[in-house]
Amino acid sequence: MRRLVTWDLMTLDGCFEGATPWSLEFHTTVWGHELETYSLEQLDEVGTLLFGRRTFEGMADYWSHETGAIADRMNAVEKIAATRNGTDKTWLNARIMQGDITDHIEALKAEDAKDIFVFGSADLTATLLEKKAVDEIRLCLVPVVLGGGNPLFKGDGVHKDFKLIECRPFASGGVLLRYARADA
Repeated sequence: MRRLVTWDLMTLDGCFEGATPWSLEFHTTVWGHELETYSLEQLDEVGTLLFGRRTFEGMADYWSHETGAIADRMNAVEKIAATRNGTDKTWLNARIMQGDITDHIEALKAEDAKDIFVFGSADLTATLLEKKAVDEIRLCLVPVVLGGGNPLFKGDGVHKDFKLIECRPFASGGVLLRYARADA
């Protein structure tokens, strides 16, 4: 069975983006050789990238026109936009999964392929966490306090336990944190 892994950069005050959509300037604080190398290694684990609609549209806009090793992997891998209402946006090797993702997630996880990764997509991640579909959370903790922004973890009132499986500091000051679901 495929695992479902989330990956995000998150500030010390819990934000995955600033006060406005796609406000990601804090990413440059930790970007460097180590995080680039890790990003490439991680992309080699990906069988499918799963995005919420807004993240899919933004990623498609950005990566469709980029070049280089990360862009090559992002553009080559299978991508799914999970959306209730559809999207007009297209991207190489992408398909639209319309409706409630929880109706589709078990079938996706049962496929014989590399793991499923969710990048960004905080609302989708909240839904997947609520349904206990997330097997691993990967974060790069960025040593920045934004003082406001879009929180990565949405409060749904449901307690979720994870166990630390890796903690790795980067020379940039970022810290890679990997957590597995405690009941798995």
